[in-house]
Amino acid sequence: MQSKNARTAGNCRTIFGNSYLAVAVEGRAGRALLLYHSKSKVAPAFCRLSREPALSLSKGRLALAVAARRRHDSRRDGGATRSGSRPEEPVSYSTEKSKQAYEQTQGVLIEGSSSSSRGPATFGEYPIFMERGRGSRIFDVDGNEYIDWMMAFGALPLGHAHPEVVEAITGAAATGAHFASATPIELEVAEMLQSLIRNAERVRFANTGTEAMMAAIRLARGVTGRPKILKFEGHYHGWHDDLLVSSNVLPPSALGLRSDPVKIPDSSGLNRSALDDTIVVPWNDLKALQRAVENHPGQIATIVSEGIMANMGVIPPAKGYLRGLEDLAHANGILFILDETVTGFRIAPGGCQEYYRLSPDLVTFGKALGCGLPVAALVGRAQVMDALQWGGVLHYGTHNGSRIGMYAARANLRVLTRDDNAAFRHTWRIAERLCDGLSSLFRSQGVPAIVQRVGPMFQIMFTDQPAIRDYREFCQFVDRAAFQKFVLSLFPFGVYASPAAALHSIVTLAHTDADVDLTLEAAEKALEKTT
Repeated sequence: MQSKNARTAGNCRTIFGNSYLAVAVEGRAGRALLLYHSKSKVAPAFCRLSREPALSLSKGRLALAVAARRRHDSRRDGGATRSGSRPEEPVSYSTEKSKQAYEQTQGVLIEGSSSSSRGPATFGEYPIFMERGRGSRIFDVDGNEYIDWMMAFGALPLGHAHPEVVEAITGAAATGAHFASATPIELEVAEMLQSLIRNAERVRFANTGTEAMMAAIRLARGVTGRPKILKFEGHYHGWHDDLLVSSNVLPPSALGLRSDPVKIPDSSGLNRSALDDTIVVPWNDLKALQRAVENHPGQIATIVSEGIMANMGVIPPAKGYLRGLEDLAHANGILFILDETVTGFRIAPGGCQEYYRLSPDLVTFGKALGCGLPVAALVGRAQVMDALQWGGVLHYGTHNGSRIGMYAARANLRVLTRDDNAAFRHTWRIAERLCDGLSSLFRSQGVPAIVQRVGPMFQIMFTDQPAIRDYREFCQFVDRAAFQKFVLSLFPFGVYASPAAALHSIVTLAHTDADVDLTLEAAEKALEKTT
């Protein structure tokens, strides 16, 4: 089995009963599997997989490779295999070490991690504990390998451990992690943002999207001298008190009338008067927005909106809606804050502002900007942003513009915009192919599900509706339990995504056509188990 260009990565071992034997090999061309049938005398099937070390081959990926071998054997034997047969679930898939790790967290961490969205409420009995990532792959503590479509809730537009980002981070760390002073790298990244983002006349860095939005709200109130803020049902703008309302999925009967929505706090412990100046309006409804503005003349400091609703899967704006929102705001002396914490550096180099041709007064960024590091930004018109000068609207932060984060952001933006923004064309193409494949699969299987997408952002919604257009439709028509069951059923076959139906998946520069092929085959198998 040995050759000059290949070495066995481990002993031969039976992966699926006594029928197939898999040998992982690694050479200059990358890694591969040699798959043997115990009764076959022909040459083994050769399946090139990627440039990952052969030792990292997961049981789920082995299952899919064996499926390909079975189809090969079936064709060779004149179709002797039962028509429509599919690869069985890998019997040796285990997450026992994740279970043990979760048990060890009891009495130490809450829900196994530092964010409730990573715990049992989303993942079931216990979350999967991840150990490392590379490219489009993520690896858990049991050694299972997954194609990662969650990508840290979209914080990794280049995939895991992109070599240029790794080099930038290690190089910066070697010369000082953080100075809490003015730095040349901060200026350089700010100038890069100005070159990409319309209306980014001034730039201020923060650490998270929540922090950037808190500064934006304070700035809007300070500049306008008005107390009220207007947000939309289903939009999430961070976990601070003023906007933590009507963001969670709830029974439709709890929402009140569309003409007079019930404001429902998302958390205990909020300041009792925090939401007194918060107006909640249904999204994608210009008439409802106009009515709310007319009902509070001269009182609204800002209208806050995502460019794409990303807290209820993926819900695009209705045609002309965002432009109508912007015009209404400006006609009434209201600042328009566009929250691009989720959409920034995904949809286009200039985000939704570029894609939908908007001119907001303030824009917030987070997640994808730091490519895995906590970097956020608030940008906007000079007339508004200059109020952050000393003695005006206060915005402090020891780690604002963190040195290592700035180096990571610079490397990230360089890669994303290289070759005339080729990264964005790649992610849009891969996402289109994957989503078209999933939609076709659901139709062929008679499964009531749709795939909603804008660019590289997509979400599967189990529903009999042709489209989901707002928060209320999501609450009423989307079967979240069916989605969770489906996604958890993908894990044994080497595909990872968030099991939370209200979140979404993301295509990155690291994802490939081969990832799409494997994901579609895994999805077909998962449907067989769950429907």
